[in-house]
Amino acid sequence: MARLTKSLVLIVWNELEGCKSDVPRLPRGDFDEVFAIDGNSTDGTPEFLAAQGITVHRQRRKSINAAYADAVAHSRCEAVVIFFPKATLDPATTLEISRRLDAGDEFVIASRNLAGAHNEEDEKFLKPRKWGVAALGIFAALIWKRRGERVRDVLHGVKGFTVAAYRRMKISETGVTIDLEMVVRAYRLGIPVVEFPVREAAYHHGQTRFPIFKTGKRLAAFLLSEFFRRR
Repeated sequence: MARLTKSLVLIVWNELEGCKSDVPRLPRGDFDEVFAIDGNSTDGTPEFLAAQGITVHRQRRKSINAAYADAVAHSRCEAVVIFFPKATLDPATTLEISRRLDAGDEFVIASRNLAGAHNEEDEKFLKPRKWGVAALGIFAALIWKRRGERVRDVLHGVKGFTVAAYRRMKISETGVTIDLEMVVRAYRLGIPVVEFPVREAAYHHGQTRFPIFKTGKRLAAFLLSEFFRRR
């Protein structure tokens, strides 16, 4: 397969400490362009990234879906690789995503739930996030998957995709449903989804941006609306 042109996009919001850890280790030279989408950080994240030679675009609208929409809008390439510099994942993960895109895969997810992977909750007795992701994945596959493998990590943001595939999915440009929405639309459109295992470390630089119960209700509402959505 011919090599695709690819954008490496960092999605950030008050992630100064994570950026200090991850940005120096990013394989920036292996991508055609590198830029960041910033959700109005106030901790110096945009200034740090700019000092590292990374162009920073401020999000036009709030929400994680809007950040992805901006990433695609600013990209000048055929494919986009999304990475969250939170010091929880090896930045070299982006190289494996890039390799798989060049091999012809249109949608690639770095999975925390495959055999050989590690989820930050794995050492805990109760694993609400991991179990919730698994339940959502099973439900989505039972309803919409017609072929291919079932996606195990339907809520991980570290992924790569062709711009053409993203546009075919017609993803909502606001909200918190982006990860699950992309998987469901890929199932419905017959776009194969490829996963590979990664090892996630615990997040130490703040609280989650996606409270489990509040986010869960929004994801459930999306699944209900998708059930009645026409192709």
